[in-house]
Amino acid sequence: MSFEQLIAKVKQAEDALEAQERRVSADLRQLKSSWRAAWTPGRIVVAGLVTGFFVGRARPLRAAASGGSLMQMISMVSSLVAGGSAQAAAGEAERAAETTTEVAERAGVPVDDLPHAAAGSAAAPASPPAQDARTHTAAES
Repeated sequence: MSFEQLIAKVKQAEDALEAQERRVSADLRQLKSSWRAAWTPGRIVVAGLVTGFFVGRARPLRAAASGGSLMQMISMVSSLVAGGSAQAAAGEAERAAETTTEVAERAGVPVDDLPHAAAGSAAAPASPPAQDARTHTAAES
């Protein structure tokens, strides 16, 4: 077979392929339009009811709950949420302690007198400073 014959054969195969692509494209357009025309609102409702009936008969949630996997997933999610909440609370407590220290330093109260100053040690005082905040603000006024 000569080179020109091979080129002609390839050209013929390409033409056949393009014709087949056009036929498939036309068939797909026809299928798409007839599929959309077939789905009337009544048929959609009936399909939903039938599907809901079969899903309800399968009882997937009851099977998952009897295996314990549903309860395990719920407990994992709740512990994840609780861990995130605890971390946020710890961050808030740390910021509050820093703010208290800053306010005490500005007011001239020694930081050692604050309950959180020695956090984690046994030397931390059990009660707040002896001076009441209301009398302190009234005296300043």
